[in-house]
Amino acid sequence: MVRFLVPAALALACFGQAPKKGSSPVTRSSFGKLPDGRAVDLYTLSNGKGMQVGIMTYGAAVVTLTAPDKAGKYADVVLGMDSIDGYVKGVPYFGAIVGRYGNRIAKGEFQLDGKTYKLPVNNGENALHGGLKGFDKQIWTAREANGGVEFTYVSKDGEEGYPGTLTAKVLYRVTPDNELRIEYNATADKPTVVNLTNHTYWNLAGEGDILQHQVTLNADRYTPVDKGLIPMGELRAVKGAPFAHRTHLSCSSARRRLTPAERPPDTEENGIRRARLSRPTAGRDLGG
Repeated sequence: MVRFLVPAALALACFGQAPKKGSSPVTRSSFGKLPDGRAVDLYTLSNGKGMQVGIMTYGAAVVTLTAPDKAGKYADVVLGMDSIDGYVKGVPYFGAIVGRYGNRIAKGEFQLDGKTYKLPVNNGENALHGGLKGFDKQIWTAREANGGVEFTYVSKDGEEGYPGTLTAKVLYRVTPDNELRIEYNATADKPTVVNLTNHTYWNLAGEGDILQHQVTLNADRYTPVDKGLIPMGELRAVKGAPFAHRTHLSCSSARRRLTPAERPPDTEENGIRRARLSRPTAGRDLGG
């Protein structure tokens, strides 16, 4: 058996109130039905201080996240739809867990243990975020566990072309310190590839644009990509490049740096260490 574990892969911290002890109650409600009649549930986690996170069983996706700013004002800081219908009509992975493999696999194929596996392509000539029907388009089972809600999905051998039956588990928790924590765990019954992540879109201000958000990428190098956004195998130095975000850089400044005329050809930021996004005026911080 192959086992993968990525604990505490992402955390949102908000600094609106002093930490205090409290329970993390969980409630469940209906979020509608899919066109085939399957029910979708919404689990709402709270830390008893006002911070709440709503996660649905379709894609194990974060639908809402209401968190305080440093003045104690609460706002929803994620993009989401009001009902399951909006997700079924098609959104760019809003809040979802993507897999079996997040990001792109070149030309929809890979080799493992001497065998070539071919995958459905859904992003030009490449396979993106698990394929035509990835984990974001599946119903996950959910249960209360470890002070939060654990979502489980079993991907069968051969699903979307991937080898091995893989059981993915994602635990969402809201802490007394106004943090959302996400932990990933996957087991497979034979060698496979896996790269799980959460695809939430954030606005830490709760409204308006994100141009005053600050980005820090604690990386010495980045991986240039080709025109299909596939890494070319090089680890290029960040120093002296438009991708030098080791100190706080506002999104507006980053956007100005990376206009088409200024951006080096066929390259994309892909830091290899920790990253952090913050909105200082709001006192909200996102790190992974």
